[in-house]
Amino acid sequence: MEAKGGSGYRSVREIYADVRLIFKNAMKYNDERDDVHVMAKTLLGKVDEKWLQLLPKVDEEEKNQKEEEADAQIDMQLAQEATHARITKDLNIELEKVDRDLEELRDIVIQNCRRMSTEEKKKLSSALTSLSPEDLDKALLIVSHDYPSFHATSQEVDLDIDSLSESTLWKLKFFVKGALQFQNKTSASMGGNNHPHNNNNKRKIYNALAKSFQKRSKK
Repeated sequence: MEAKGGSGYRSVREIYADVRLIFKNAMKYNDERDDVHVMAKTLLGKVDEKWLQLLPKVDEEEKNQKEEEADAQIDMQLAQEATHARITKDLNIELEKVDRDLEELRDIVIQNCRRMSTEEKKKLSSALTSLSPEDLDKALLIVSHDYPSFHATSQEVDLDIDSLSESTLWKLKFFVKGALQFQNKTSASMGGNNHPHNNNNKRKIYNALAKSFQKRSKK
């Protein structure tokens, strides 16, 4: 038995409802004493009786169907997540490769940089004092990476900028330039708010750098 659209019934409940409607209409449009009415009423009773017998099985089948659909949905979601994870992993690998290539390129550029002038060192020293606490720590870590004996986390910063190698100086310059550009953009978007808690760090690094230039001027 097919539905009016010719696409068939989607469930047993639709078949049952359609059959009942047919018998109901036969009873409605025929007199109670008419054979058609009597036959339709008899068949409707049998259909309802049979439906009550089938109903538990119908409920069970519908429950199983819903569980299967839920499992299929979960499988589809897991497949999508696995695909996303694979793409993310591949992308991270590519990004790591790009980072390594950029790092190697930067090292090559730094190795071929000219000697930094005294004026450039002074500007670098001044720029260091303008860094945020987080960026200042990163700058000091650059120094400690090239000079393991330098303790970036110590309370007293003892940094002799004249003793740093050219590669370290240029690493600092590149880092400070980028950090300050980002810091200025962020400060502008926040209405020019500064970092008052950075004063102690600024004072420490400034004093250390000032001592460095005082030592140099006495030589």
